[in-house]
Amino acid sequence: MKYVLVTGGVVSGLGKGVTASSIGVVLKACGLRITSIKIDPYLNTDAGTMSPFEHGEVFVLDDGGEVDLDLGNYERFLDIKLTRDNNITTGKIYQSVIDKERKGEYLGKTVQVVPHITNTIQDWIERVAMIPVDGMDGPADVCVIELGGTIGDIESMPFIEALGQFSYRVGPGNFCLVHVSLVPVLNVVGEQKTKPTQHSVRGLRGLGLTPNILACRSTKELEENVKEKLSQFCHVPATNIVTLYDVSNIWRIPLLLRDQKAHEAILKVLNLESFPREPKLDEWVARATMFDTLQDTVRIAMVGKYTGLSDSYLSVLKALLHASVYCHRKLVVDWVASTDLEDSTKIEAPDAYKAAWNLLKSADGILVPGGFGDRGVQGKILAAKYARENNVPYLGICLGMQMAVVEFARNVMNLSDANSTEFDRNAKAPCVIFMPEGSKTHMGGTMRLGSRRTFFKVAGCKSAKLYGNVDYVDERHRHRYEVNPDMVPEFENAGLKFVGKDESDRRMEIIEIPNHQYFVGAQFHPEFKSRPAKPSPLFVGLTAASSGQLDKVLQSCSNGHVLPAKHQFSNGPYTLAAHQNANGHAKKLANGLANGTYHPNGNGVHA
Repeated sequence: MKYVLVTGGVVSGLGKGVTASSIGVVLKACGLRITSIKIDPYLNTDAGTMSPFEHGEVFVLDDGGEVDLDLGNYERFLDIKLTRDNNITTGKIYQSVIDKERKGEYLGKTVQVVPHITNTIQDWIERVAMIPVDGMDGPADVCVIELGGTIGDIESMPFIEALGQFSYRVGPGNFCLVHVSLVPVLNVVGEQKTKPTQHSVRGLRGLGLTPNILACRSTKELEENVKEKLSQFCHVPATNIVTLYDVSNIWRIPLLLRDQKAHEAILKVLNLESFPREPKLDEWVARATMFDTLQDTVRIAMVGKYTGLSDSYLSVLKALLHASVYCHRKLVVDWVASTDLEDSTKIEAPDAYKAAWNLLKSADGILVPGGFGDRGVQGKILAAKYARENNVPYLGICLGMQMAVVEFARNVMNLSDANSTEFDRNAKAPCVIFMPEGSKTHMGGTMRLGSRRTFFKVAGCKSAKLYGNVDYVDERHRHRYEVNPDMVPEFENAGLKFVGKDESDRRMEIIEIPNHQYFVGAQFHPEFKSRPAKPSPLFVGLTAASSGQLDKVLQSCSNGHVLPAKHQFSNGPYTLAAHQNANGHAKKLANGLANGTYHPNGNGVHA
């Protein structure tokens, strides 16, 4: 087993996760099998109880693990399925050691950070690295490890010590350290400054780790004299210094690494020089180029509670992006705080109220994602009502589905007291109820989590067609409340159809309004399994309906195609390969990487 460790210096938020994922992509394109591990130095056992404002979204794995959002990047980039053990936290390590101490496994020894904590970290890495995550038998060839935080953080010290020991344990030729650092440009002088990176590397070496490769974040490509200076003071060959400068979309990062021969430097450190294959990234070239050449837009209103931090809905944004590229549309996300749609805001902040409703009404489609707590719930209900009454494409996820059910009960079935028991324990018409197996005393890991099977119950419904007319699908869940099964007959008599259910027929998974253009709700989170080359069918449905293409997509799926299908619409081919062939200059454009960032504001989203 070979190991690539990615660390970060100077400041947080440099993109270690994307860098680690991109390294994995390039090595995988060389023909190697890749697995990934993320180390988070916080004391939480997992990310399940953390606020989205604190740490971004909680990503859910097939096995029910609630993990850091970077594992979502790994899965999307590498098309793998990780386990909860692929996310190491300080809480997990200390809990493991304390459990062993209580059982007497240390035979009376004094339990200390060194060697007991550091040995546990190393053993964990070796054990998890051997777990296959790509659907094939046997362990991967290379394990990419990302150390969260910044070099110098107090909480990461045990991990740095453990990784220093680990590099000695696995031996030369089996361990490569990639250090991601910042090379800022001061506007006053307009010069790329190397001192922050020099200090970061000095601190790293002082802790017992020596970088083999420097990945320098900067607004523009590093000048040669800057590379030479970094090489001289950081003791890293100039050929092992790569620039991760700002590009037009995230899919260009693996191309940056390939073009700067980062894979050759890594393979050399890992004694894999004899590996003959060059990275085959034609699909990434085509996708990145397609994204940059899209002109026609599709506007999606994202009605959520955590709109102040886009990372709170990172997987939802990625799934929308995958679907929009599939539908050959440039995605524009309008962020709508659900609280701003409520009547109380009309009185307290009329300008915010007016702006929110203007965004909602100007959108081509509406998406209401999941969430917890009663803040902003009425705004989500109002968004669902507007979409239903005005035939606007709507996708509700988890809480977004539940609030669509409540809205339907109140305004179609005239059950004015309809509500979820999450917000009103004594609701007279409890449309959404607490699941019997849930815990009301412990928060972490007590929800209905992970991959569960949904069976389609209505032949020919839009959702079933989008999934390729299969009998069932496996999607990931994260919820404590569910639609009240005792009220389902009333809903269906009123026109709301529950087209997807679990194996017991008691748990509602997918709703649709048949006579609506596209009104779909899912109890599961389809965004977690969306991939750039395999977009989530329900997100494709929303995007296609919002851009006037749903009938053609459904027709293609009805003909036996499973997304992404090789079909052609009125304005041209929609597959990456076909798009690349239709644009002979694709590779030429891809090699001329554009400068400039793409920010999560009203004009677009992170690629």
